[in-house]
Amino acid sequence: QLQLVESGGGLVQPGGSLRLSCTASGFTLERYAIAWFRQAPGKEREWVSCITPSGGSAYYADSVKGRFTISRDNAKNTVYLQLNSLRPEDTAVYYCAAAPYVLCPHVREFGSWGQGTQVTVSS
Repeated sequence: QLQLVESGGGLVQPGGSLRLSCTASGFTLERYAIAWFRQAPGKEREWVSCITPSGGSAYYADSVKGRFTISRDNAKNTVYLQLNSLRPEDTAVYYCAAAPYVLCPHVREFGSWGQGTQVTVSS
């Protein structure tokens, strides 16, 4: 069974940083594009970033471009999301998901969702 587990969330002050991890079990991540999404209370789920299986290409939502960095270590079966210069509006539950494509596909192609990790940005 394909399973993803997110970790690394927490409470941080505005301007602070966090590194989220997305670790796979039951399958090899290196064959999957991995995306991060987030959902704030009362809002729809929002796509944040995606990285191709090789790690050669990465894509970001305009709202996080220049502040967040996605990366992967296929040897550790883990994808990371570095969150810098955090803002209160970044507060959300962050999820990762996988898609068996060599490129980053449409968001509807992503599955094997994790349970999410809470990120709270507040002073």
